[in-house]
Amino acid sequence: MQIEELEKLKYPVGKFEKPSNYTKELIESWKKTISKFPEKITIAVKGLTESQLETPYRPDGWTIRQVVHHCGDSHMNAFIRFKLALTEDKPTVKAYEEQLWAEQADYKLPIEISLKLIEALHYRWSVLLDSLTEADFNSKYIHPQSGKELDLYYMLGLYDWHCRHHLAHIMQAL
Repeated sequence: MQIEELEKLKYPVGKFEKPSNYTKELIESWKKTISKFPEKITIAVKGLTESQLETPYRPDGWTIRQVVHHCGDSHMNAFIRFKLALTEDKPTVKAYEEQLWAEQADYKLPIEISLKLIEALHYRWSVLLDSLTEADFNSKYIHPQSGKELDLYYMLGLYDWHCRHHLAHIMQAL
């Protein structure tokens, strides 16, 4: 497989790019992605067979089942990072090894478990996002792997992308 083809399979919506500025319209669009994600992922996987759930989205990639469980885990971590940034002064968050998490026994569970988690989590996340002020979105945390300070505007944009990115993985696997 060509490198360009593999990159397109890895990043079907492209890589995340930080915008030069955060407009009100952009923030509202990103918040809408977060609020609509549970419905969209549930529709995307509705009625899939066990065989389809075990289909990887690319060679050596995760299965659809792993992608669904990963979204639950990743979005839980993001929500917690939002809360830490809002309640502490530039906390250093915990990194985690996504690939190793995807190899754990709970990633063999039925996807309905993570779909319920995503639904509840995104509801709470959306309520939180709707309450944030401009000052709140400027709250930051430090990622230990990069050492960079990341504000909540950036994180919201990143998770808008993350939702679209993994929905595209599911769709390409099908």
